[in-house]
Amino acid sequence: MIHAVLIFNTSGVPRLTKFYSPLQQSSQVLVKKIFSLISTRPASLCNFLDAPELEECLGRKDKPDEKLRVVYRSYATLHFVFVVDSAESELGILDLIQVFVESLDRAFENVCELDLVFHFDEVHHILGEIIQGGLVLETNVDEIDSQVQVAAQARKTSFASANPLSLGVGSGGVGQRGGGLQTPLGWLTGKLAGVGAR
Repeated sequence: MIHAVLIFNTSGVPRLTKFYSPLQQSSQVLVKKIFSLISTRPASLCNFLDAPELEECLGRKDKPDEKLRVVYRSYATLHFVFVVDSAESELGILDLIQVFVESLDRAFENVCELDLVFHFDEVHHILGEIIQGGLVLETNVDEIDSQVQVAAQARKTSFASANPLSLGVGSGGVGQRGGGLQTPLGWLTGKLAGVGAR
């Protein structure tokens, strides 16, 4: 099971935190512990390590035989970190991190740290397409991207139908909403069009 997904920069500032297990301590404590584990490791070492000190943060006292493991990958100034138990394959999680990064790249066209800051809702949506409840749902980047595009289109349609200044929404033509209520812009356009007809 995946217990946590974290993204933080090289300074240790979290840019995404998603926990699938209940926390016994503050999330800041967990992020600091994970950052201290990863930031001190040389790049020549492998990208996963046992982390028994995280068990007190994630409340794993009921299953002492299952050890937590941190699997991470660094891209430019960001660390993508997954905290998993022994049921998950470390190499499979490294591939899953790659799928997550490729999905973010498709959504934001060369993703950077600012995309994670200003579009955190879309980042959580992409992560939700990949993982739900600590279990992997989808690993096909094309399928994830198509679902993200469908959600983005639905969001645009919903916004346009709820926005009184939107143009061309509904069957009423320019300035008309679906319920027959005219928008202020449609009313003004009608008045200005009527001026020339007099």
